[in-house]
Amino acid sequence: VQLQASGGGSVQAGGSLRLSCEVSGNIFNIRFLGWHRQAPGKQRELVARMSTEGGSTYYGDSVKGRFTISRNTAKNTVSLVPLQMNSLKPEDTAVYYCTAVTTVGFWGQGTQVTVSS
Repeated sequence: VQLQASGGGSVQAGGSLRLSCEVSGNIFNIRFLGWHRQAPGKQRELVARMSTEGGSTYYGDSVKGRFTISRNTAKNTVSLVPLQMNSLKPEDTAVYYCTAVTTVGFWGQGTQVTVSS
């Protein structure tokens, strides 16, 4: 499984950004797709996750009501996993990672999101 994240950038507080992750390879064994983030000096945290079986979602308390994860399967071997981020706050500043779980976890390279006050 390969993951390629894009869409990071800088925005003012209250603004929006849309991250995207292209997931390729053996996507049929993926159980969960998600986004984690890591802010400077802090541990990585789960931001949002979607089950590939049924589509149920989970959001971290700090992003509930502001972030939305979804999935678009464009081809049999490629899925797109957008993360729509609205009402951004300076505390959302972090490196965001796209993740996938089969029987093991896969991480993509991070994309920087910076929110200024």
